[in-house]
Amino acid sequence: MAHVSPARKIAFKILLQVDAGHALASDLLQGREVAALSERDRGLTTEMVMGVLRWRGEIDFRLEQLSGKSAKSLDREVATALRLGIYQIAFLEKIPNSAAVNESVELTKMARKRSAAGLVNAVLRKCRPGKFRPGGEADFPHDQEMLASVRRAVPSWLLSRWEANFGVEAANRLAWCSTQVPPASLRICSCTREPSDAIWRFEEKGIKIRPGRLASQALVVEAGEGVVSRIAEEMGLAIQDEASQLVAELVDVRRGERVLDLCAAPGMKTSLLADAVGEGLLVACDSSARRLRTLWKLLPRLTASASAVQTVRLDATQALPFRQGFDRVLVDAPCSGTGTLGRNPEIKWRLTPEDLERLPVIQAGILSNALSLLAPAGRLVYATCSLEPEENEKVVEHGLAAAKGYRLLNHAELSANLPKTAPLIDEHGYFHTRPDLHGMDGFFAAVITR
Repeated sequence: MAHVSPARKIAFKILLQVDAGHALASDLLQGREVAALSERDRGLTTEMVMGVLRWRGEIDFRLEQLSGKSAKSLDREVATALRLGIYQIAFLEKIPNSAAVNESVELTKMARKRSAAGLVNAVLRKCRPGKFRPGGEADFPHDQEMLASVRRAVPSWLLSRWEANFGVEAANRLAWCSTQVPPASLRICSCTREPSDAIWRFEEKGIKIRPGRLASQALVVEAGEGVVSRIAEEMGLAIQDEASQLVAELVDVRRGERVLDLCAAPGMKTSLLADAVGEGLLVACDSSARRLRTLWKLLPRLTASASAVQTVRLDATQALPFRQGFDRVLVDAPCSGTGTLGRNPEIKWRLTPEDLERLPVIQAGILSNALSLLAPAGRLVYATCSLEPEENEKVVEHGLAAAKGYRLLNHAELSANLPKTAPLIDEHGYFHTRPDLHGMDGFFAAVITR
């Protein structure tokens, strides 16, 4: 049997797991098998996995053109081998076509789909490099053929939604952002030994790093994910998007307060709240015992105030078991994640229009329960990493209409309180970030008081 490189073998395995819905690619790429690879192979594995997921719509279009078959009509293993091969040939300049073809054929055989090896070989030998390669925001394509490729990289139903909500130009740029490697955002934690040393470590490797534009503890790095994650762990930095950090800042926790963090795991925002609460109380809740264990594992590395955190496993859509109200509440609601497609591109291929009918019902139930626990003059932040109005403004409007005695803080109030966020708050008082506008993940937040 011909040799298959470890990078391709592991990329193939991860893509099969992701396609089966077993896990997120970003989590699998942090696993032991990937960690055991050489630095070069880790980088190639990450490039192939994330590249295939980011460009899967365009890759499947080319697959059908070359083979006359849709990816859905093929066995999962065969489709995955073809996607890997097409991505390498069409998008990666430094990969010899022969390596992409031959190893994709061998992967097909290893997956016990030997009868399809001839098909894989024939299709990939007809494949040609694309007209452009993945690049940065400055490389947004205006050529109509290239733009068509970008638009195919997002499901048509989702692209149509964005066109209706934001306009055609914005939808095209959002589609482009979903194909690109987003900037790596870090956070200086209260446990970080010496922030200046962390910056020096990156600069020593020739990696550009700069302070975040708005979040007080953010650093933005231009580098591969593997390099960033290793240095961050060594230096006590958290990997957390700047927009996510800003959502935690909107909660505006004061020392000594009682704080409730619903849907808290894995704890990135929780750790920021813990830094601020001091000798107060922070109750972090999640429905998943596994995710709460992850939170407890991470907290001591992320905050010096981990002892202020108590965890409760609960389903936030059900009546909450607390007798006393809270001064601050964060509802980091489960959502579609359409603001994070650059980091989690498989969401594009898992999400359905029906999800955007199902999720708002869950979100509305959680918000209603959370409002009932907000103390008078308290502050509740409802947040998602979604771009979709059904999960954002409409949930908040419905919640405020159903619960009397609550109101949304307006632009003037939020700008006076947190002036750096003023450009991100619209005339209604809603906080928005978008990857095409701000170089951050797409987040929404509303700040409610009683």
